[in-house]
Amino acid sequence: MDTTITGRFAPSPSGYMHLGNLLAMLLAWLDSRALGGRMIFRMEDLDPVRTKEEYARALAADLAWLGLDWDEGYPDPAYRQANRTALYEDAFHTLERMGLVYPCWCSRAQRLAAASAPHPGEAVHDPGCRCAHTSAAERAARLAADRPPAWKVRVPDETVTVIDGHYGPYAQNLAREGGDFIIRRADGVYAYQLAVSVDDMRMGVTRVVRGRDLLSSAPRQAWLIRTLGGTPPAYCHLPLLTGMEGKLSKRLGSLSTQLLRLDTTAEALTGQLAWLAGLLPAPEPIAARRLVELFSWDKVPREDIAVNETAAGL
Repeated sequence: MDTTITGRFAPSPSGYMHLGNLLAMLLAWLDSRALGGRMIFRMEDLDPVRTKEEYARALAADLAWLGLDWDEGYPDPAYRQANRTALYEDAFHTLERMGLVYPCWCSRAQRLAAASAPHPGEAVHDPGCRCAHTSAAERAARLAADRPPAWKVRVPDETVTVIDGHYGPYAQNLAREGGDFIIRRADGVYAYQLAVSVDDMRMGVTRVVRGRDLLSSAPRQAWLIRTLGGTPPAYCHLPLLTGMEGKLSKRLGSLSTQLLRLDTTAEALTGQLAWLAGLLPAPEPIAARRLVELFSWDKVPREDIAVNETAAGL
């Protein structure tokens, strides 16, 4: 095993996995194993309201059922984001000492109204955010008397390019296209962009495989990791699976593994996923380990994949 290559599973236990999640997990596992690397399993349970232990157990069981093993991580509590707050706090204070952090009292509606190119549910661009320009005295007064603020990181007017392993170069001007983004919510919970960057850096992750809806986050995360003194991983994004309702989601229960496992085998489902990903010419049963020698990003489509449940045999 090449210990210099490290991939990761990083699901959020906010629901049961669906077919799109499983495809991302399979390709992440194949990407690392095909290079002789190791896999870690991190549970991204930052949000105490949305995440549940029953979902965490189900996610682990689904991966094990498919034969997607890991070398370290869950159920080790050190690999749960809920237990890593001290690390995020340390990174927050590092950015604060660099003068890159400021409090923001804008409402969510105000932030969305000011957004020029937001990533859904994540960072928004606030070119007119007054909070970024308040004086030290005004900030101190509001911190003492006002409602708790969210905290943002101030990004430079700089274009960051990541070379995605599947989609090629992707460039983003941090200030003009992404904008300052929240790293700690008003309720004190550290935000996704900071947590995932700290975790990938601290855990030595060198390969990040995930859906292309997160491609726009890669420049921000690469910049954060470099700013905190680390080396960004290589990113590989994959096309999304879409159904009649659009992108498959946990919220809509799209092709949930809880339903799929009722009337299919792990090998049959793996074969369906491999076929959708272009790794097999037909949807035939196959064990995940047999796909390692067949894996190549050149075979994976770049366009989103429409899932016809009947045609796919699901």
